[in-house]
Amino acid sequence: MSGPVKRTRPKVGEVKTQFFTFADPRHPFKFRTGEKLNAVTIAYETYGKLSPRRDNAILVFHALSGSQHAAGHNRAVPGLNGRWTREMHSGWWDPFIGPGKAIDTDRFFVICANYLGGCYGSSGPTSINPETGKPYGRAFPTVMFGDIVDAQARLVTHLGIRKLHAVIGGSLGGLCATNFALRYPNRVRIVIPIAAGISVSILQRIHNYEQICAIEEDKFFNGGHYYDGPTPDRGLALARMISHKTYISLEMMAERARREVVRPDEDMDKWYWLSHPVESYLRNQGLKFVRRFDANTYLRIMDAWQRFDLLKETGAATLEEAFARCRKQEFLVFSIDSDVCFHPCQQDEQCKVLKRAKVNYRHITVHSEKGHDAFLLEPALFRPHLVDILEGGR
Repeated sequence: MSGPVKRTRPKVGEVKTQFFTFADPRHPFKFRTGEKLNAVTIAYETYGKLSPRRDNAILVFHALSGSQHAAGHNRAVPGLNGRWTREMHSGWWDPFIGPGKAIDTDRFFVICANYLGGCYGSSGPTSINPETGKPYGRAFPTVMFGDIVDAQARLVTHLGIRKLHAVIGGSLGGLCATNFALRYPNRVRIVIPIAAGISVSILQRIHNYEQICAIEEDKFFNGGHYYDGPTPDRGLALARMISHKTYISLEMMAERARREVVRPDEDMDKWYWLSHPVESYLRNQGLKFVRRFDANTYLRIMDAWQRFDLLKETGAATLEEAFARCRKQEFLVFSIDSDVCFHPCQQDEQCKVLKRAKVNYRHITVHSEKGHDAFLLEPALFRPHLVDILEGGR
């Protein structure tokens, strides 16, 4: 007799970006700096179905250069001037989100939104300023993570959700998830920061500043007013190369590099010719990135990272006081042992504060050779812990 027929679970499949705009000139959106916008648009996607009790929603925050497209397949987003390249078509967290996956869309209603200040459909530097008819560029307000969180809290309310089952984020998304937990403690039950922290390390500040300088020193940056002419591609590519070495381990980088050295035509007039495959690999990463991202947006998010300060965001005197608001929540803090972007000591710091604040938490260290990006690449390492906390008691 033949064995049982194995049934393949359906995937998330084709999805479309949706847009939520809130506009009220009498009550404009106020940024943490005091700057205001009369209208704000947030690009977002959802997966799964919201339960009748509206208690199964999970809000996912993306990382620095991510988008609202976390799962499934999305071939096009209108109005992005070619930035929605082929590599954007598959969801950046597709191995994690879907029927039967770590974040099971048979059980949960998953929301992912592009950051305020982003370049994938949310209001940001590439958006048209109604006063000039041109992109905002550097005139777009300074963005803090609190602004990003406030805008997404409005989206959650718009979707009819009073309290989220969980907020989850990796890397900078983890900073946003923690910010949400502290500033909206009654609106979320489970908080899952992955490879993140509660402060900005000195090494991060140095790496971030190097990237900021790389973009600002590009001859085509023009103070951020470059949309009518050449774009600062070299500066943005260099910024990406500077950051990329912190995302994956050196071993992984060497493994990914081709065996041959590929010299682009524009290198013919340079003093230094590429001499090793890993140099070709880094250059290719930079060149791919500029086709899908915007330099002003990169600077806005970098600036938010450099200014990340939970005490200023919450108005608390100490971190213990700030996290004491979260005693009705449960935290699952993930470290990656090979991470050099958010070193494991940064998660240790967060857990010590959670303990002193008497917040219920778990701390899991994932052992991976892939570095920071393990949270994007290795769902099997995270799945048992995500399933346990998300589905426990449901």
